[in-house]
Amino acid sequence: MALSASDLLTTESFEGLSVLLPVIDESASLKKTVEILMRDCSADIHEFLILICKKTHADALAAVEELKNQYPGMIVVHDQVLPFVGGAYRESFDLATASHVLLIASDLETDPRDAAKMIAEAKKDPNKIICTSRWLIKGSFKGYNPLKLVSNWAFQKFFCALYGTHLTDMTFGYRLFPTKVVQSIKWDELRHPFFFETIIKPIQLGVPVMEIPTNWVPRSEGESHNSFFRNFEYFRPGLKVRFESQSALLRNGKS
Repeated sequence: MALSASDLLTTESFEGLSVLLPVIDESASLKKTVEILMRDCSADIHEFLILICKKTHADALAAVEELKNQYPGMIVVHDQVLPFVGGAYRESFDLATASHVLLIASDLETDPRDAAKMIAEAKKDPNKIICTSRWLIKGSFKGYNPLKLVSNWAFQKFFCALYGTHLTDMTFGYRLFPTKVVQSIKWDELRHPFFFETIIKPIQLGVPVMEIPTNWVPRSEGESHNSFFRNFEYFRPGLKVRFESQSALLRNGKS
């Protein structure tokens, strides 16, 4: 009997974490993110993959060098080739050497204090994707654009129903994945819709998912690299992936 896609993507145990951090104009927030992760989760972190590009600012590069000196052997720097944030993460997936990967931002919009809880859940069930949600607890959004907030709520409701999932936040990219999952899927997106793609494709493949609550606060350093109108680009992969076969979602084309 042929194995299903979910069987092929099964992960038996949590053996360590590769932390994936793209950097453009974050320096103090990058260092704080790494420091909190090392304070709370150092025993479980195998490596930090810091992703830089041609647009990465000089002060951010200097911060990366400081971290390399502060945590020798823990920091791996990758100069991305594919463009944009999705390209950075896609390349880092193939570089990850631990059993699990953590997608986290370097601007503190993703709260690094939640990582320990995510790791604890992954240890209980290493086959699951551990997601964070800004919608599980009232008041989790701080300083979020009101129009964008309403649009986000409606978007979540529509696509959670379309995919038949209990998740409440399918666009927030702060997630912990089994490495086997992210290395087996064929990724297409390069810009911010990539974060949406990283949950809808696993759902289509039958990978189990869960959420923990998180808070969101606007970055205090650098600039956002995702405009409001670019959010409409999320509809294209959302509708396309829902009706694709499992084999079309996998790199090897088999399920």
